[in-house]
Amino acid sequence: MAIYTKKYALSLACFAAITFLFSGCGKKTASLPPPPEVGVVTVATKPLPVTTELPGRIDAVRTAEVRARVAGILLKENYVEGSDEKAGDLLFQIDPAPLQASYDSAQAALAKAEASLKQTQAQADRYQTLVKIHAVSQQDFDNAVSSAAQGKADVLTAKANVETAGLNLGYATVTAPISGRIGKALVTEGALVGQNETTELAVIQQLDPIYFDFTESSVDVLRLRKQLADGQLQSVAPGAAKITLLLEDGSVYPHDGKLLFSDITVDPTTGMITLRAEFPNPDNVLLPGMFARGRLEQAVNDQAIAVSQRAVVHGADGGATVFVVTPDNKIEVRSLKADTALGDQWIVTSGLKTGERVVVEGLQKIKPGATVKPVPFVPATNAPAMTQTNQ
Repeated sequence: MAIYTKKYALSLACFAAITFLFSGCGKKTASLPPPPEVGVVTVATKPLPVTTELPGRIDAVRTAEVRARVAGILLKENYVEGSDEKAGDLLFQIDPAPLQASYDSAQAALAKAEASLKQTQAQADRYQTLVKIHAVSQQDFDNAVSSAAQGKADVLTAKANVETAGLNLGYATVTAPISGRIGKALVTEGALVGQNETTELAVIQQLDPIYFDFTESSVDVLRLRKQLADGQLQSVAPGAAKITLLLEDGSVYPHDGKLLFSDITVDPTTGMITLRAEFPNPDNVLLPGMFARGRLEQAVNDQAIAVSQRAVVHGADGGATVFVVTPDNKIEVRSLKADTALGDQWIVTSGLKTGERVVVEGLQKIKPGATVKPVPFVPATNAPAMTQTNQ
């Protein structure tokens, strides 16, 4: 009986050992999966331009209203609406017949005044000799001299009338005051123009080069000046400030412009400062009144931090967050300030430091506090071209 008991105890011990061995193997096969792999980018600083996008309108460099300067019937329109005209080109023809008659009448009056002057001057010259020998009275001589002087004045008046009539006759031919593109005719043939007013006939505008007028908040100007004074930003070299234009369809205008001036006063109703830029417009793509956005390069930030847009998550309140990998490979949620986009990157003004690792790829596999396996993120080679916008 004792021998049987010992055998039974030995069997139990073997069974327990085997059970423990298999239970250990079971735990080994049910171990936790490896941490997920995420693509990260190490934060670094680099010099980037400080740019601002500001709305504005296109405006012609020169605008001239073509008006009738004399009264008459409009006989002919001598241009194609919407065409480019040069200064001095014929645009309209007003009936010159009445003006020609006035000119001829003024010429006749001048001839009459000159003939009268010749007679009175000759009489004054004769009386000057006769008065010395008392052949005529002093009174008659004085009257002759006065008549001659009046005759000279009449000649001057007649010459002025001829000149005026000649100018009016010239005004019957309406020419382009400046070079540019002319719009539609505001009157038609047969209309009476210039009667008691200078009738507007058309408008001609110079389109190349062309202006872009826009405004900037005085608060933004003060902030920029303070950052420059504090050394946070470096000023753009004089003459190097560049401005590009974003058109209404979202395309970028192919020609860069130059900033001409910034107004010296602030609009008290809006708190805005007016700025003007000039752009070449050889193909007349830009037209007066067109809306556009000007991207103005105002300074350079030598210590700018930029992160990929795919790494930044914007919440409903507009706040931006990123996932940062800590030194022990844990995920940490970080709030940051990123209001400006440069191409496919956000410019970070606060919330990140140099050397920190930001998750760019694999965001759907992680959550705060989780352990991850970070690997360097390799961007695609066909990344889109860089364009900049402000939020």
